[in-house]
Amino acid sequence: MIAKPRPGEAHGAVGHASAPRAHHFRGSLGRFATGVAIVTFDGATKRHGITVNSFTSVSMEPPLVLVSIARTARAHDELAGRPFAVNILGAEQLYLATHFAGWPGPEPRWVEGGTAPRLAGVLAYFECRPWAEYDGGDHTLYLGEVVNFDYRSGDALAFANGSYTTIPESQLGMEDLL
Repeated sequence: MIAKPRPGEAHGAVGHASAPRAHHFRGSLGRFATGVAIVTFDGATKRHGITVNSFTSVSMEPPLVLVSIARTARAHDELAGRPFAVNILGAEQLYLATHFAGWPGPEPRWVEGGTAPRLAGVLAYFECRPWAEYDGGDHTLYLGEVVNFDYRSGDALAFANGSYTTIPESQLGMEDLL
């Protein structure tokens, strides 16, 4: 007799996974193409930026966005309760993604936002006041209330299957539909 899997044990479930299974889970998640963003904020002693691909809108009223930050990120503990900006990268800004992912390059150009520092020339930005934070396992989910935002034309930097790629501007947005 073959036992039916218990809830959470179905094919593909992770739980406390073995290393190969966790690697496969991460690879499966990587099949979902995402944009690339950098969360920027002023910490207690210095300015920080964290490259993320886990960013989403949450609410239009009030305007809320969410970023998921790994607890292992060096600046993770300093973000709690601080205003932050989410900087959406253009296709030509791969150097910023790698700079804030631990492979420093030339110092980026900063803009002193009204709420939080942000990066110059990004495809879009959202300056946020802290709204809430939640335990997300090995990540913390930070919700921010958007108090300032803008965007420009251009292709977007994207990440899928462990590689950076481009999403052409012709595939972005719905502003023309409104």
